Amino acid sequence: MQRPSHKELYSKIREARKAVASGSVLLLEQEAIAQDAIDLEYDIGDELFDVLIKLLNETSTNHYAGSRPPQRSYEREIEGLELFAFAVQSSRFNCRVYYKFALAQGAFWLLSLHQDRPLKEEK
Repeated sequence: MQRPSHKELYSKIREARKAVASGSVLLLEQEAIAQDAIDLEYDIGDELFDVLIKLLNETSTNHYAGSRPPQRSYEREIEGLELFAFAVQSSRFNCRVYYKFALAQGAFWLLSLHQDRPLKEEK
């Protein structure tokens, strides 16, 4: 069986919504996320929770853009946690957005949130 399954992804999206709605959001690379917020033209201090909720509500299991099986983090704060990446057409930003997160003990760890930059095919 190839991981993550449809059921597992659905569960992770639901768990992420719950964590964000409860205010349990942590930023792994705050400076990079802040720079990407400037690029997307939103205020990370005032709008991050609303942006995340709207994005998660627009996300389905078909938007999964991560590896199979999910990569595990090597960052000290979330070492060993599985990483879930999604690419979604965002109505808030009017573009395709890529974001990656991990979940731990009811907390949503945001690793990245930026305009999707698909890999270019080699010629």
